[in-house]
Amino acid sequence: MPKMISRPAAGLTGRLSVPGDKSLSHRALMLGALSVGETRITGLLDGEDVLSTAGALRMLGADIDRGNDGTWSVHGRGVGGLTEPAGVLDMGNAGTGARLMMGILAGHPFNSTLTGDESLCARPMERVMSPLRPMGVAFEARTGGRLPVTVKGTDRLIPTRQVMTVASAQVKSAVLLAGLHARGQTTVIEPVATRDHTENLLAAFGAEIAREQTDEGLAITLTGQPELTARDVQVPGDVSSAAFPLIAALITKDSDVTVEGIGLNPLRTGLLDCLREMGADISIENPRELAGEPAGDLRAKGSSLAGITVPAERAASMIDEYPILAVAAACAEGDTVFEGVGELRVKESDRLSAIADGLTACGVSVEEEQDRLTIHGCDGPPPGGGAVEARLDHRIAMSFLVLGVAAEAPVSIDDGAMIETSFPGFAGLMNGLGAVLESDG
Repeated sequence: MPKMISRPAAGLTGRLSVPGDKSLSHRALMLGALSVGETRITGLLDGEDVLSTAGALRMLGADIDRGNDGTWSVHGRGVGGLTEPAGVLDMGNAGTGARLMMGILAGHPFNSTLTGDESLCARPMERVMSPLRPMGVAFEARTGGRLPVTVKGTDRLIPTRQVMTVASAQVKSAVLLAGLHARGQTTVIEPVATRDHTENLLAAFGAEIAREQTDEGLAITLTGQPELTARDVQVPGDVSSAAFPLIAALITKDSDVTVEGIGLNPLRTGLLDCLREMGADISIENPRELAGEPAGDLRAKGSSLAGITVPAERAASMIDEYPILAVAAACAEGDTVFEGVGELRVKESDRLSAIADGLTACGVSVEEEQDRLTIHGCDGPPPGGGAVEARLDHRIAMSFLVLGVAAEAPVSIDDGAMIETSFPGFAGLMNGLGAVLESDG
């Protein structure tokens, strides 16, 4: 296991680009595979999670290649045109890939089995299987609805109208991708709106999709069995990845860092709202549009932060950013409270517990409840000096390496290998700004 250590640093400065948005990367590959023609994708995240999705789609018959210039080419097979795989589809650590793939496989008349690494095989999949069963799909899974899961698909899917019981873009997307293969209209109703990358890309590829606000919530209706048409997609930088250098700059005195070309979908920018409420000097420059969504350059300067209460309704727009926001909270004046964050317990790890334990190890006082976390800020550099268990979770690993940049003493993590799943080259980019991240033995 490659242990890593992060040492206190002076001001961070520079401009950088971060890997492409992981959510959009998965979806661009999948919709390219379900389209007619050649889809060309630039800016795709080359991390292990997305490569797992590409590998699974190849096993299902899609022709996918990466050019020397980093441009990906997907020759699609059309809606319902994938073929039975010769073996098990290994999704690695890709929770998004696995859950969305279940929706796609639902509409194909063959059996296919999905598995993953130790972390992914511990994550709940029943939340995806439950809304797909009324559409005519059957599943075999381990106890508790865990991977490996065998999807018994059908070419006679039943369109459905369902109210989402979990605020999850992955669950919603699985139902919509299954609905692509059903004759008629499939409607998903969200009491709490979640990121809408799937809907935006479906429309861009030619699907008929409508959105309407109802008494029950936002109703998203997809007309099934369209002919999707290949298109060029430029994937913007991932705001979840940009969060790490941006917050490193905010909590380190005399810093000035700009991260270029970041996707700014309004359903993904809850973190920016929180940081501004905390008093962060963070701005958007050069606004533009990428992949049909707003984008821009984000600039952050060293700031004095103050604690806030993050309301439960904001969780859906920033669920992946709580670990790094906790690092900002540790450096802030006063208390920061995360409300309604029970969903963090079923991510790549029990992130709520991992955050609390990691902060405690670094001398930060916290109070952990079932779906709530209170962080007592240090009003400046936290003590640091802790040895943190990353728990095979890339966001926990990167967050505590960022904490070490601003702490009074170095912070170490037990394993940094999984960082490559979402942010290839993370340590090198951070060191290019002036951080000191290195292998520890």
